Amino acid sequence: MSDAAQPTAAEVRAAAEAVKTALDRHLAAVERRTGEDDPAVYEAFNQLAAAAEAYDELLYDRYDEVTPFEIPAADDSLPPYAGPEEPNALSVLIRRDYAVADQQRLLGQAQRVEAAEYTGGADADSRASGTVHGALGLLFGEFEPDEIASRHKEFGLEEGDSTLWVVAAEEPAEPGEWLEAPFEQVDPQRVVCRFDVSSVFDDDLDDLEAADGIEETGDIDDVDEVEDIDDVEDAVDDVDVDVDDDLDTDLDEDGEDGEDGEDGDPGPLDADRVGRASRAGRVDR
Repeated sequence: MSDAAQPTAAEVRAAAEAVKTALDRHLAAVERRTGEDDPAVYEAFNQLAAAAEAYDELLYDRYDEVTPFEIPAADDSLPPYAGPEEPNALSVLIRRDYAVADQQRLLGQAQRVEAAEYTGGADADSRASGTVHGALGLLFGEFEPDEIASRHKEFGLEEGDSTLWVVAAEEPAEPGEWLEAPFEQVDPQRVVCRFDVSSVFDDDLDDLEAADGIEETGDIDDVDEVEDIDDVEDAVDDVDVDVDDDLDTDLDEDGEDGEDGEDGDPGPLDADRVGRASRAGRVDR
């Protein structure tokens, strides 16, 4: 990084002010939101993310420092939006991957559907539910994709990655226009938003939690040190108790000679022993 490429301190300060403004706008949008998918909240979120990313880059270029802000990586794979400002149509592209985890469960569900729908008494060789691909065709023809997604375990399926893209368009497509190649010619610059689900995100979270656990080991060592100190104190108390027992024996012998107080009351040494034993008890607790 050359000195000529460094931003000025004023530019960094301006970027910080932009983050503050974006934070206020985001909070205001959240407070006024009309539902879970309020577009104003999404817009304010994107503006805040862009402002935070710009500030992070300027801060690093100028001062070699970073912020704790983390921008979702999924948006980085898309170019800046260049679609219509006021789209008159949209396309929702969805991909969900599954693994066939339990063939018997899958075939059993398909056979129940086939038995309810078809009562012609077809033999086993001609039934669609007799093969995995036939069973899949029956189930996806009978149930909506969202229902299969929510009940995938019942159908012997295991979820994989999934993604949903919302693509803006100037005008609705003509009927049958894209049916031959429904997922081709998607312009990334017209993607309004996308939502990805993958186990790789869970792995990243596990790595972060593991790192946090390593940082916390110092506290655990401190606890062990405290326990060691307690052990030392317990050992000292044991010595006190042994000495007290010896003193008690001596005092009892002295008491038989009539050197204690009247009516067997403990003398000064006995009182001192009782006090130390009490202090030892408090340390044990």
